[in-house]
Amino acid sequence: MQPVILTALGVGGATVIGALLGFLFKKPSHKFNDIVLSFAAGVMLAAAVIGLVLPSLEYGGKFSILVTVAGLFCGALCLNLIDKLVPHLHKMTGLDQEMHPDQTAQLNKVLLFVIAIAIHNLPEGIAAGVSFGTGDALQAFTVAGGIALQNIPEGMVIIAPMIAAGMSHKRTFVIALATGIVEVIGTFIGYFAVSISTVILPFALAFAGGTMLYVISDEMIPETHAHGNERGATYALLAGFSLMLAFDFLLG
Repeated sequence: MQPVILTALGVGGATVIGALLGFLFKKPSHKFNDIVLSFAAGVMLAAAVIGLVLPSLEYGGKFSILVTVAGLFCGALCLNLIDKLVPHLHKMTGLDQEMHPDQTAQLNKVLLFVIAIAIHNLPEGIAAGVSFGTGDALQAFTVAGGIALQNIPEGMVIIAPMIAAGMSHKRTFVIALATGIVEVIGTFIGYFAVSISTVILPFALAFAGGTMLYVISDEMIPETHAHGNERGATYALLAGFSLMLAFDFLLG
């Protein structure tokens, strides 16, 4: 049980470490924000495909392709509905409700981005917990280590957009911390309900992948290509994708 607790804290804590590193970037310019957001899109794209969609196919059994495709579309539809509710979540940001329309639109995008990160953290945590529940300690630590390393850049890239949207450093850190806590909860769910988790895990992984692909296509790429920084944003996306690809290759 102790290794599971340490792993849960390590996996969730990696997001917090990344968030603290994210605070090193002070007062980002519009161009810098586009580059960082594109880098985040690349990280999320790799995490969605390599860490969520492909494992969903692997664990889905006989009907894996149907389960994965269904999960992808359900995740996208869910985030589409959440997109309509985001304007009602502005209280959590601590910002004035009477903001300029451009600021409101930017905040909506940032909140949707953070929600997608939080949703994807739950099945990642479940995957780590399930690995311990199956009794293969070496495989469990490998899975958990890979997830933790991925969470550091993810924690870094969620900070700059929130600060750029005008949120306070304190509230930004609390929200980043909450996304890490989601992963801790997922780890314990996976460990204590391993038999149930192995059944729902393929769908949950694909569902989370769908939410991330939705926010990348619908919000992040259009936003980063709207201010004349398309080329830099494209290379930043490739850099983020390549970083996560390297993590997966080195830990594979």
